[in-house]
Amino acid sequence: MLRTRVRSEEGAALIIALMSMMLLTALGAAVIMVSNTESRIADNYRNSQEALYAADAAAERVVQDLLMIPRWNDILNGTAKSAFVDGTMGGQKTLPSGGRVTLSGTGTTATSQLQAETDTANMWGPDNPSWQLFAWGPISDLLPGVVRSPMYVAVWIADDPAEDDGNPAADVNGTLTVHAEAYGPSGTRKVVEVTVARTASTEIERGQIAQRGQEELNQRARKAAVQMPGKALTNMRMNTGSGGLVVQ
Repeated sequence: MLRTRVRSEEGAALIIALMSMMLLTALGAAVIMVSNTESRIADNYRNSQEALYAADAAAERVVQDLLMIPRWNDILNGTAKSAFVDGTMGGQKTLPSGGRVTLSGTGTTATSQLQAETDTANMWGPDNPSWQLFAWGPISDLLPGVVRSPMYVAVWIADDPAEDDGNPAADVNGTLTVHAEAYGPSGTRKVVEVTVARTASTEIERGQIAQRGQEELNQRARKAAVQMPGKALTNMRMNTGSGGLVVQ
């Protein structure tokens, strides 16, 4: 009786079916894991790019504030701040994406970490930047109702280390270093650093006059191309000194 049961193939189909189910289950789990990994990679890339653009936008926003501050030494000593602020400097800030960050104050803060990294690198000796927190807030506050982003930005400003004057608390050459950071979901963090130089107002005015003169020149050139037949075409050039147009 036992030998008969051993030689019988009854139940083999069930074993094959169970093994096939296990194989398909493992294959399905592997596909799900790959799909989830790809989704996370795409999310991380999107957050990374969005944070980079947010940091760049914060730097651009701060440049507009710098134009309104006549004495940049007031920024370096911490008395002048941007109009783009999210409450006081101290205390923890709640990030739109979740979590908190402490920008300034006592203990370990974003400002102290930035300063520690700069001091550790010690690339400029006595001219090492001394960072001052200048602007901070959700990037969505730049254009309320228009920009929808979970990014939180903070901007620090320091004296240009290339001045070589040995005093990071005083601006001599009209040049500052702007350090913008953006914080996002899943620990995303991007940094943008730019150098801003003050330009004489006369140079700005000359540039505006030249721009207006060039636009007028383009408009008149387009009109000259369709003058009445039989009339001589006129030649115009712009006087770079006065910004006016001269018809020849």
